[in-house]
Amino acid sequence: MTVAIAVGLLTAGAVYLLMKREMLRVVLGFILLGHAGNLVLISAGGTHQRTEPFGTAADASAVADPLPQAFVLTAIVIAFAITIFMLVLAVTGGENDDTRGEGEVPPDPLPEEPNDAEPKDEKPIDEEPIEEVRR
Repeated sequence: MTVAIAVGLLTAGAVYLLMKREMLRVVLGFILLGHAGNLVLISAGGTHQRTEPFGTAADASAVADPLPQAFVLTAIVIAFAITIFMLVLAVTGGENDDTRGEGEVPPDPLPEEPNDAEPKDEKPIDEEPIEEVRR
């Protein structure tokens, strides 16, 4: 029950931070979401009900599953690498992170030509048929 509450709080905090516009808060939201996922994986291993997977002479049914623990260890390393990458993007991005406030419209990259304008520099297509080459 405690793990479920912790996962819920971490996920709620992550979603709240991900909705913010500042890049640092988004990075912190991803960190919290990674921790919530790690808690879910650890709780799936059932370590609170069983003994350690190594070093005991117990039977296989009473031993905790080591696979979720390996998944969490891998997830921690991947989350660390992604966090460092996002922090580098946040630092090098500076103030211009290409976000716009409410109501701001981006400039049109290609202005449209008027409908009555004729294309320029186009040569007329010859209406003569192409003769086949005979050998």
